[in-house]
Amino acid sequence: MKIAIMGAMIEEIEPILSALDGHPPQSDLAYILSNLKNVRLHSIAGNRYFEAKYKGHDIVVAYSKIGKVYAALTASVLVQHFKVERLLFSGVAGALNPDLKIGDLIAATKLCQHDLDITAFGHPYGYVPEGKIYIQSDEYLRMLAKEVAKEKGIDLKEGIIATGDQFVADPKRKEWIRKTFGADAIEMEGAAVAVVCDAFDVPFFVLRSISDAADMDAAFDFDEFLKHSSRRSADFIISMVEKLIG
Repeated sequence: MKIAIMGAMIEEIEPILSALDGHPPQSDLAYILSNLKNVRLHSIAGNRYFEAKYKGHDIVVAYSKIGKVYAALTASVLVQHFKVERLLFSGVAGALNPDLKIGDLIAATKLCQHDLDITAFGHPYGYVPEGKIYIQSDEYLRMLAKEVAKEKGIDLKEGIIATGDQFVADPKRKEWIRKTFGADAIEMEGAAVAVVCDAFDVPFFVLRSISDAADMDAAFDFDEFLKHSSRRSADFIISMVEKLIG
């Protein structure tokens, strides 16, 4: 089986690359590339893809850069060029649901695009003709995620994730997105990946760690959170890979 693991930022894939080669998590890509033995680097369409063998299976790791266009491009390369059969996405998101706290893990049940708007033509928000407002993530992969969470003692949440090419800080806009789409969290890549995977019939899974919420501490250090969250998410995703190939 060939599996893709994808993130939006380089920090989100560095610990995954380390884990695939059996090394302790690292946060320095130059160090990783100079020390890992089983990772092959590909440069395609202005981005880097890291191919590795893990317990006899092919794993391709990539970070897209931020936003829907880059995410769709990267997912398309993973599906079309590398012929991956499953795609697991890991990253951070902001909370819309007040029950979500910083550090919570949420798996997307379905995803939508909150900034897609042709309502002037009589269509609902998030919809284009021949498209869908919501795209469902893979039920089997979500079931595996629940098994991993149970084994690790993690309270994994599930919910709708809304995607847009905006970092949304305005509380009124956040509330509009929550009410309009029933969304629990907001980010900038997931729905674009979902559109690509749905079009090519590739099962996908989106895991997000909540990085900002209503109860956010003013002293919150995002860079430190990203490092910690990426290692935690990497451990979770690798455990999912273990179940997939087991």
